[in-house]
Amino acid sequence: MHLMVDRRSARRSNWLFAGSLRAGRRAAAIMSLIQSDKLNGRDPHRYLKDVLERLPTQPASRLEELLPHRWQPKPPSH
Repeated sequence: MHLMVDRRSARRSNWLFAGSLRAGRRAAAIMSLIQSDKLNGRDPHRYLKDVLERLPTQPASRLEELLPHRWQPKPPSH
């Protein structure tokens, strides 16, 4: 338990060096996506890679499909 508390403290103090409030908010948003993806039993790297590849062409009306709890991996193209 003590080790877990120490790790949390270390991570929390690391955010002090995000560079700016805006950068800290962006980092927090990314960490939130990663944690949500883990809670949904998925691989965060695979999720973020897929979402970042799809995002430029994803219609605004369908952005919800890219949220961690709704995301489905894109089928492999042949």
